This record gives sequence, structure tokens and C-alpha cells, in this order.
Amino acid sequence: MREDRRRRYDDGFRREALELIKSGAGKDTLARRLAIPVYTARNWIRLYRSNGEEAVMGGGGSRRYDWETKVAAARDHVENGLTKTEAMARHGIASIAYLKAKVAYLEKLRALRASKSRGASEAPSSDCSQGGDTGSTTS
Repeated sequence: MREDRRRRYDDGFRREALELIKSGAGKDTLARRLAIPVYTARNWIRLYRSNGEEAVMGGGGSRRYDWETKVAAARDHVENGLTKTEAMARHGIASIAYLKAKVAYLEKLRALRASKSRGASEAPSSDCSQGGDTGSTTS
């Protein structure tokens, strides 16, 4: 069985991080002062900016979002130019990983639709009346 290597941070430690974040510390300063990974520092700063102190303190646990919220947040980022942090704050999404996944899905869907619409206008007609190949393998 795999061991969970994630480090757990107690409330006092997170409060100390919050004070640094509130005073304007960036991810590098926060990581260096608290001896935490830069990735963790960046996530805590994003959480604070998008959902306040409670999000950094770990309140709320796992959340579920309705379909409209998911799509609206991804669209705000992709189509309306909001940063991920701004989209998270607007729609109350606590996890950056969740928003990244939705944005990636929306971007792939948009690319697929664009390639299909280009392909339809460039593809030759398969209409028999125009003498095109119908793709039939029978003679």
C-alpha cells in the first residue's frame, strides 16, 4: 500500500502563512520563510485571493459544483479573459486543480469544434451525383 507523503500543516502554521500573505508576501518569500514548497505557497496565495482565509485554513472539505458553475467559471477564464484566481473568486471555486481541469476540457472541446468546422468546409463532397467516391468497398 502506498504511503501518503503529503505534509499536513496545523492551524497555527497556516495562520502564520496567512499573516505573511496579508502583508503582501509573494510565493517565493512565503516558501522561503516557512520552508514550504513554492507550489504550496502559490496555491495558498491563490486560495486566499479567491476564497479568503477559510479556504487557506482548510475549511469546507471537498466540494461539488453544479454544471452551470463549472462551465461559467471555465468560460470566464477562456472567453472573457479572467485570471484563474478571478474566475475562482467569482464562482466560489476553492480548488485551482479543479478549474484547470475544466479549462483544459473547454479548450479541447473548442479546438475539436474548430477543426471539425474547418474540415467540413474543406472536405470534398461524397455525393454520388457529383461522381465522388462514396467510400463503399463493394463492387
